[in-house]
Amino acid sequence: MVAFHFCYDLKFIVGLNVGWFAPPLQDIWRASISWTFLFIAGIMCSLSRSNLKRSIRYGALALAIYVVTLIAAVDYPISFGIIYCMAACTFVSWLLAVLDIRPKGPVACAALFACFLLLLGLPNGYVGMGPLTVTLPPQWYSTPWLSWLGLPGPNFISGDYYPLLPYLLLFLSGSALGWWWKDVGFPKACSSIRCAPLEFVGRHPLEIYVAHQPILLGLCALIARIM
Repeated sequence: MVAFHFCYDLKFIVGLNVGWFAPPLQDIWRASISWTFLFIAGIMCSLSRSNLKRSIRYGALALAIYVVTLIAAVDYPISFGIIYCMAACTFVSWLLAVLDIRPKGPVACAALFACFLLLLGLPNGYVGMGPLTVTLPPQWYSTPWLSWLGLPGPNFISGDYYPLLPYLLLFLSGSALGWWWKDVGFPKACSSIRCAPLEFVGRHPLEIYVAHQPILLGLCALIARIM
């Protein structure tokens, strides 16, 4: 994630000619980060002491990120970004647990992930894949009030966009696996592998997420001055 954002800043903010940082590599790299991020976050719901408190903390951070990026105006403000997605998905996971209807097990995990792939095009006006693609009515995207859900309005724009759908399905896919593993036991490799740097990152993910972009932007400012 840090490397991806650094390349993004160098190309789109500093203006360096990073020719290889472009679709499809850029899109594949972005998806490999965010999809893994949300899937693992879903798994971790089974280990949380309070998913409700976590969702509130994520929501407060998402609001702060929106305000700061709106004021700083370095790039587009981040509205309904990945931390908002974390907040919303964690809240839904908590609610499903309270109602005792949370999905659980490998079959539920696979089914939810398949549904996620089918709804991946929802923010772009379609669902399905290949010959099974269905174009959705444009009226669904005519209001600005459903952007949080996955139906962005005509004037919606954001520097980072991860709406509730389809990404809730990816999150719940990981959650289904996590709750099942909690019952049957996590794979032994999860407790036997040791890597101190990664363990540090795992204990301080929010702090790293908040701090890395200001540090990168400061570094980019120095590079721009040298250029």
